[in-house]
Amino acid sequence: MIGRKTLVRNKIESQLAMWAGRRDELVHSYKEDTVEFYKKIDQVDIICFKEAPILPPKDYKPDPPKKISEDTWEDKHGRIYRVSEVSNEIFKVKDPVLEEQKFTKESFERDIGDVTPDPSIFEACDYVLEKLGQDRYIAGSSGGLGVMPRPGGTLRGLMMYIEAPEVIKAAVKMCITMAIAKDEYYIRPGQDGVLLEEDMAGSNGPLISPSMFREFSYEAMKERIANLKKMDQQVILHNCGNNIPLMEMFIEAGVECYQSLQTTAGMDVGLLKKKFGGRLCFWGGIATELLIEGTMDEVRKNVREAMEKGGPGGGFILGPSHSIAKGTKYDNFMAMLDEYDKYKDKYH
Repeated sequence: MIGRKTLVRNKIESQLAMWAGRRDELVHSYKEDTVEFYKKIDQVDIICFKEAPILPPKDYKPDPPKKISEDTWEDKHGRIYRVSEVSNEIFKVKDPVLEEQKFTKESFERDIGDVTPDPSIFEACDYVLEKLGQDRYIAGSSGGLGVMPRPGGTLRGLMMYIEAPEVIKAAVKMCITMAIAKDEYYIRPGQDGVLLEEDMAGSNGPLISPSMFREFSYEAMKERIANLKKMDQQVILHNCGNNIPLMEMFIEAGVECYQSLQTTAGMDVGLLKKKFGGRLCFWGGIATELLIEGTMDEVRKNVREAMEKGGPGGGFILGPSHSIAKGTKYDNFMAMLDEYDKYKDKYH
């Protein structure tokens, strides 16, 4: 689209650039390439800071891991990192420091300290906000969500909800305290809303039961969102998986828009609007799998169906079921935008 290679959303190259000390080059790409791209794609009304994320400060000095094979690195603490070409990321696949760490209630009862950041970490996102914020909706940053922590990793952390509930409750409290303290700095002047991200479900349903979510996470989520609204922020929740059993609590807690309608997990926009329409806006409807593997005709059909299900009565934002992923076909992406352009007036 912009006629040159970019580091935007190029997670592998971005990580390698950061390890190599090319932080300023990364910032430049995030600024210039993001703005140029969205000026060319004028159908896109919402921009999130994931295109120009918060980065280390200007004086950042990397301590890069050592490359031990073609696609694997190891740092001085024994952590192992490996490339995943499918998701275009470098994952931490082993962390002996985390594995050995002990978590107790007291671990999370310490003072959070000073959370004042170096202003230069906002260089890229502030630039995008300045250049595009006048005519686009900016779903920006905040202190984060953190209402369903998993100390020590997903499996270990989820087991602690059963085996050490007092630890989880202390962790939730600390996460919320820190997030609220950071809001003052991380909510950027002029942004329209915040995009909160925290996956709480798999394809078959929530990672913990609804009753456990209400016990451990609901009140914290309610408190967290109340603080965001005090700061005049609309609240968008990105949350993968089948979260239908938790949706009522999301609404009660103050979520205004739910993003990531994972169609492969049963998150059909027609079903969601029937159950929750009028109380929650939904953003998605186009299967990322089709954008990668489907034909242009299949993508166009998906766009029409999503608009037919989601459009009537409002409360729907057309978009992919997740981020535009690596492997998305250019022709499919353009077909998605073109089909939307043909039918948008019918539902506006």
